[in-house]
Amino acid sequence: MSEMGSQSDAVLVRRILAGEVELYQVLVERYRLEFGRYATAMLGGDVDDAADAQQEAFIRAYRSLASCREPEKFKAWLFRIVSNQCHNTRRGRRKHVRLDRVQDPPDESTQRQLEANEIGQAIQTALDDLTTEQREAFVLKHVEGYSYAEMAALLEVGEDALKMRVHRARDELQRRLEGLR
Repeated sequence: MSEMGSQSDAVLVRRILAGEVELYQVLVERYRLEFGRYATAMLGGDVDDAADAQQEAFIRAYRSLASCREPEKFKAWLFRIVSNQCHNTRRGRRKHVRLDRVQDPPDESTQRQLEANEIGQAIQTALDDLTTEQREAFVLKHVEGYSYAEMAALLEVGEDALKMRVHRARDELQRRLEGLR
């Protein structure tokens, strides 16, 4: 790891604000994959929308970096920007209907793939139908693997409230997916 990559977020933020703007790339690289997975999960698996939302969030964060009052909490501050951008993208997005024509009857492996795609789509639809808070908590816990303490720091919500959100999300997903068994 480079010397810059080993410095804390707070040190990097302070150095960027002092004029070493090229160091912002270190922060982008530090959180790109993690927040990219989060954005993809929050945006229904749409990798393109997630990449656009994440890029816009990183640009917004850079432009407003001076408003990050607690550089030692940069990750949580950046997470809120990424999260808000995902919510904005979901609100502004129009559903596109895709019509695929199957000219030949599907063979067995194609049929299995179609069934797997249907199940995946049903799971994504059920996840999309959760409340924003439930979906966010579920994704952080079960997709990203965060502990409740880590989630509480990112979301600035108590651990008990997060446990309840995850529990309700699991119950709702289970209820919606009953017919898939």
